[in-house]
Amino acid sequence: EATAEKMKGGWFRSGDLAYVDEEGFFFFKGRKKDALRRRGENISAQEVEAVINSHPAILESAAFAVPSELSEDEIMVCAVFKEGCTLTYEELNRYCQAKMARFMVPRYLEFLPSLPKTPTLRVEKYKLEARGITPNTWDREKEEKSKAKG
Repeated sequence: EATAEKMKGGWFRSGDLAYVDEEGFFFFKGRKKDALRRRGENISAQEVEAVINSHPAILESAAFAVPSELSEDEIMVCAVFKEGCTLTYEELNRYCQAKMARFMVPRYLEFLPSLPKTPTLRVEKYKLEARGITPNTWDREKEEKSKAKG
């Protein structure tokens, strides 16, 4: 049933997002299921992760949606440090703001010792989504409001 549901016009719709450049090369952009929608903008979880993973202190990260109190979703990222590295939430937030569009900057950040993975080492984002926001999660908007008050 699931396979039949993904078949359209004789084509299997895998849910992979890709593009073809002017030379005819195909490039993988991510999974449709990994597309986040925040305040009217479609955001690729893979693009958010690529920026965060480019920070010298970050080993890996996972970007996913968490419910917003307003509408649609907010972006949360769980990240793991490289061995011997450390970073504050504020430093990672500034790095994100310098490297990505404002609407892509995660509202929530949390550092974890590791990310849950399958036996084939794929991140189990559904476990992070189920876990959601915790008392250890840093909230950018809460931090900005706190600084604005004084």
